[in-house]
This record gives sequence, structure tokens and C-alpha cells, in this order.
Amino acid sequence: MTLGFFDPIAETLERSRLRELQLRRVQDLLDEILPRNAFYASKVGTERARTWDDFEQLPFTTKSEIAEDQATSPPFGTNLTYPIERYTRFHQTSGTTGKAPIRVLDTEQSWDWWAKCWGHVYRGAGVGPGDRVFFAFSFGPFIGFWAAYEGARTVGAMTLPGGGMQTEQRLNFMLDNDATVLCCTPTYALRLAELAEQSGIDPAATKLRATIHAGEPGASVPGVRARIEHAFGARCYDHTGMTELGATGFTCHEQAGPHLIETEFVFEVIDPTTLRAVPSGAQGELVATNLGRAGMPLIRYRTGDLVQLDETPCPCGRTFTRLSGGILGRADDMLVVRGVNIFPGAIEGVLREFPEVSEFRIEVFSKRSMAELNVLLEPRPGSEDDLAMRVANRLNDRLLVRVRCELVPPGSLPRFDLKAQRLVRRDD
Repeated sequence: MTLGFFDPIAETLERSRLRELQLRRVQDLLDEILPRNAFYASKVGTERARTWDDFEQLPFTTKSEIAEDQATSPPFGTNLTYPIERYTRFHQTSGTTGKAPIRVLDTEQSWDWWAKCWGHVYRGAGVGPGDRVFFAFSFGPFIGFWAAYEGARTVGAMTLPGGGMQTEQRLNFMLDNDATVLCCTPTYALRLAELAEQSGIDPAATKLRATIHAGEPGASVPGVRARIEHAFGARCYDHTGMTELGATGFTCHEQAGPHLIETEFVFEVIDPTTLRAVPSGAQGELVATNLGRAGMPLIRYRTGDLVQLDETPCPCGRTFTRLSGGILGRADDMLVVRGVNIFPGAIEGVLREFPEVSEFRIEVFSKRSMAELNVLLEPRPGSEDDLAMRVANRLNDRLLVRVRCELVPPGSLPRFDLKAQRLVRRDD
């Protein structure tokens, strides 16, 4: 295991110097893309961010704008700074929200930038030379762990690709090759642990010492993190990011919330209704500007992720701001049940406290014009008959709302390799 920083100077900059660096990089970005990038030339014109006040006057960018631009100017839209010949990498968003995926292109320079951001992620988890990183990932057009695979070379780690395999094959491949680090979604880590248990394998007895997760907020949810760490006997690390935006954050060994990579992004938190900045430490929507992806940039991009910043010093020594509790939820995923705001991640955090729950599904339906929840629980063999009642009582204690829980036969709920889709809206 290699402890330390990926870029010690950058990660420990004083806040005033960090802000100066960010503003210079914003100015460099605008100088590079304008007027060559038709999308932002139309949105921004000839504006330049000479001060932070100038920057805050720049318009927000939304996912729907990017999607509409690509639909109007197929296939890649007008958010391209360079001739198409400069681009060497293609990816697209996962489309798990039910909308058409967004296509994303990278130049060689942008792809190197992706790898650099992942260098921060790896070193935060103590990954370095001598580590063998296994990627339990299909390697399709969704960027997933493509960038993680590329970024492993920045810290000198060996890569073990897990594409084209069934879950049982991946488990055996990981164990046979003495993997020390596992990269996958939190959901898939639990799926691997479930299969290992069924096969009489103890993952905690292997050389695996760290798991790094993306695609879902679970690795920052205490109940989910504890479940993964117990199953694998390894430290569990979170990573935040988006296909269209980049690798935005990582947890360090303190596990006190993901650090945002502020040397490579400018982050803001706004009220999603008023679009104004929220007070320091208040919850709001994360807005990000990537500073190293000039080929297909995003300026003041509304992520839709709800977060709460923690600007207190981290014991690890980094000065990067952290996300308290990770990604708290999606603005469009928030459920209002009898006047109580509930995020699916909060429900999962409670369910993962019950080892007897193997898998689950959250059903949302309307009753007398009000939202109601029904949680389907798939129990492990040998679970007590009162499992549904115990889970319902704890959900009521934690969320202050009654949630109906129902047991379903083992193996009846779907499993997921990538982002899990456990929230289902019924038309009752």
C-alpha cells in the first residue's frame, strides 16, 4: 500500500491561492474555446471572466441543453472546440434516467486530464506500485471505469480488466490473480460478496485491501460502506463524477466525505429553485466547471446532485473542500411522502444495516393523490419471519414516516452490474 498525495502542492494549497489558480484556469479555458466552440460562443459571446463576479454572470449549462443541441446537430452537437479529427475517445451517458444518452468526445489532452483526475482518486485510497486493480465492469460505451483503467498507470498500479465475464468468472479471476483493489459500483460489490458467500468463498481472506466505487452514492452511505467493508475485509472508498463532466472527487483514508478536486474544477452550490448561491454549509445543487477538458467543456454545469459542502480542514492535510455525506441524492429523485422529504439513498442506508436483506426495490405509487412507498425485501436464506416488520419499524424511526415493507422470494429481484435501478414508479 502506498500512502500519500498525488500532487502534494496542489492538494494542500491555501484557499486564497487555490481561488487564484482556479480563476486563471477559467480565463485560460475561455481564451481557448472562444469563439471556436459554437455552443459556448452562442451562450457566452465574447465575455471573459476577469473576476469572480464576472464568472458568476456566466449562464448555467444544463443536461437538457446538451441533449437538445445534439438532437439538433447530430450526432455530437456543437459543443466541440476543435475539428472532429482531434477527438480520439467516445463515450456516452448511461441513460438510466430514461432519457436518451448524451455523447461525449475527448481529445488526447482531455483523456490525459481524466487520467490525472483519477490519480487523485487512487492516491486518496493509498493505491500505488505493487497494487493490482480489478475492474468488475463491462467496458461498454458508458464511461464507467474506462477512465479508472487509464488512470491506474498514473500511480504505477497493475490493471486487471473484467469485461466480458459473468459474475462468477469475475470473482474467480479477481481471486486467482491476487487483486488488491476492486473497482465497481457499490451494488455490484455486494453482488460479488453474495455470490462468494453462496460459493463458500470468504473475500475477507484474500489479498483485497481496498474497494473503490462510483456510479452510485452508496460508498458514502454508512450502512452500505459498512456492509462492503465487512464482506471484503477491505477499506471502502467513494468516487464522484459524471461522464459528461469528469472525475470530480474522492475519499481519503479519513473517510470524512469525498474531497472535490478543486484544482481541476470550479464548484458552486445553488438553490435549485432560485438558482442563487446557498449559504456556506447549506444543502443545494452542485454546479461544476471542468478546467481541463477544453475539447468538449462544461461551464457552470448543473449536475442535479444535491450536496452539502464541508469546508473544515481534513485531518489528512488536504485543503480541498469535502462533500458531507457524499452525494445526498438527485434533485429529481427526491420523494415527498406525507410532507417528509426522502431520498432513495436514505432508505438504502437503513436497509443495508440488516444483513438479512439480500436485495430490495422501492416502489412509489399514489394513494388519494399522495405519494406512498412500498419496499420489497429479498431475504437471505434462514432469515426470521419478522424481518419486514423490523425493517419497517427502523425506517419509521429514522425517516419519521411509515413505509410498508414486504418480503419476496429469494432471487426474484434483479441484480445490476452498473448503476442499480431500484426505484420503480407504479401507476396504481
